[in-house]
Amino acid sequence: MNAPELSHPLRQSNRPDYGERLRLGMILPNRNIVAEADARAILPAGVSLHTTRLKLHGVSTEDILNMSAGAESAAQLLGPAPIGLIVFHCTAVTTHDPAMGDMLIRRIEQSAGKPAIATSQALVAAFRALNAKRISMLTPYPQSVNDAEVRFCAHHGVEVVEEHGLNLPPTVSTASVSEDEWFAKMLAMKRPDVDAYFLSCTNVRAVGVIEALEDALDAPLITSNQAMLWHALRVSGINDTIEGFGALL
Repeated sequence: MNAPELSHPLRQSNRPDYGERLRLGMILPNRNIVAEADARAILPAGVSLHTTRLKLHGVSTEDILNMSAGAESAAQLLGPAPIGLIVFHCTAVTTHDPAMGDMLIRRIEQSAGKPAIATSQALVAAFRALNAKRISMLTPYPQSVNDAEVRFCAHHGVEVVEEHGLNLPPTVSTASVSEDEWFAKMLAMKRPDVDAYFLSCTNVRAVGVIEALEDALDAPLITSNQAMLWHALRVSGINDTIEGFGALL
């Protein structure tokens, strides 16, 4: 039976995208409001996003371990859907120690029966793709989380030569910081002896200023969401060049 003709056909740009090339599953912290919006802006036609969430109340070690403990339950929710790849997407959790991301990937793959990646894996791939061996890092986190990310980077051969965290309290959303604020704070860290800059956290509003910052910094800028989406596409065999979101894409 043929589909009925629409009296007012939808414009092509408004038609739903059901992911004929890739359906990407994503496990997010429950308070994240940015990653899905960034994905809608960046993902090319034919790639759809399907999310589920786990509780992350803060970024203490206890909070991080509690979120990671839910990996199987989230994977089991996504697994039955016709999804091609699942991402555990939280920078602070997946870089908590060098083994965390790999452990989460194994657990998700076993529970969902689908291939998986983690934010930490995407960041390492991005550093290597850009030959970034010395970086400056800006985050919304307290010093304890920054220290864990510095150790994670060092484990993978990347030296963090300068880092700064805003130390936002748990009651303040990291998404409350504007793009203009991130631009100014990152620009203030400009220095001639780094290969790239890293703006960490999946819940920061920054993809709209990546290219402007790269121009101002004279170096590539990596963000958690940009790197994750780039890596998810590449490991899925999608090599589209996507304009407007920095050298990585």
